[in-house]
Amino acid sequence: MDERDWLHSKESLREWLTHEGPPEFGDAVDKWRSPGRPGPVRGALLASDREDALARLDVAKPVRGRERPVALLFPGQGAQHALMGTRLYQRDPVFTAAMDEVFELFGAEGTAIRDDWLSSRPRIDPDDLRRAQPLLFAVDRALGRMVCGWGVRPAALLGHSVGEVAAATMAGVFGVADAVTMMRDRIGRLTGQPAGGMLAVAADPDEVRPFLRDVVVGAVNARRQLMLAGLDGPLREAEAALRAAGYGCRRAKATTAFHSPVIAPALTGSKDALASLSLRAPGIPLYSGYTGGRLSPGTATDPAFWADQPAQPVLFGPALDALLADQDHLLVDAGPSESLAALARRHPKVRSGASAVTALLPAAPGDDRGAVLRAAAALWLEGHELDLTAIDR
Repeated sequence: MDERDWLHSKESLREWLTHEGPPEFGDAVDKWRSPGRPGPVRGALLASDREDALARLDVAKPVRGRERPVALLFPGQGAQHALMGTRLYQRDPVFTAAMDEVFELFGAEGTAIRDDWLSSRPRIDPDDLRRAQPLLFAVDRALGRMVCGWGVRPAALLGHSVGEVAAATMAGVFGVADAVTMMRDRIGRLTGQPAGGMLAVAADPDEVRPFLRDVVVGAVNARRQLMLAGLDGPLREAEAALRAAGYGCRRAKATTAFHSPVIAPALTGSKDALASLSLRAPGIPLYSGYTGGRLSPGTATDPAFWADQPAQPVLFGPALDALLADQDHLLVDAGPSESLAALARRHPKVRSGASAVTALLPAAPGDDRGAVLRAAAALWLEGHELDLTAIDR
């Protein structure tokens, strides 16, 4: 499609919406799907009804897609919230099947996990690792599977904390059954640990060093975006001292001291427990939040690397630097809360327009389906070929 074709299609669509067509997405797709391969000049229109569609059509402008490769980002502990992604369950068949597969592999506990996920009054708090960890893995992976079901072939994967397990599963390092085996081992070992957590701090590592008394830097997420980790008492003391010194702080949604050495003793024996898993080299380039760069086949297939992760610091910022240094991408946040999208939008490559960001779920609980359609529109406008019937399922 060129600019002249765009104007013609726009006026024809206006005529159809005004006089003929019902405002159903599927009908519009069937009516206006172009024969053959779509061209580089594209438009996208998201509307709630006929009147909204007509109003948006007045200001719609075409874009020429760049077709940057897609990198999927999978968030971890702290991104979870009650009912995350539940409005896609029983709505999108690929998402639903992927969620049900994980619930089944968790056995009897899987039913309880699903029931709490779907409930507005869950039996176990969503921030508890017994719910946050399995559900983040399941939702992240299900969103990734859903996007691939549209015909998208990701060029790279990057996860944060437990999101790295979802990314590795998408890359083929783990089969989903082995990934769940590892998650069950991890959750079992860490359940019952002393109360702890993580603290987001707007600072660089050198600035917080004087405040690190029995707490550690648990994550380097971006420039001046850190997470401190430790047990509750020391973490509260660090927060009070940092606030008194003028630093902005916010407690993350975690009840365990993830990415701190205080939980390392609980992981003793995890390497041996994971030794029987079948680990393979990544089939898709996999960037690691633990190495800060692209994961090598040797590291990806080392059980010790995965066993130690909960106690190791996350280097999401350096890993994102490495990903975008290798190539510009359209970054797709495949998880709840837009937590990684927010970090990625701060990156110089994104701020300059060389790379771009979209998200599959909203920043706050709400319109899951609307967020999915906005992400699909971003992929379409970028120039990627999508199975529009799969999006409308």
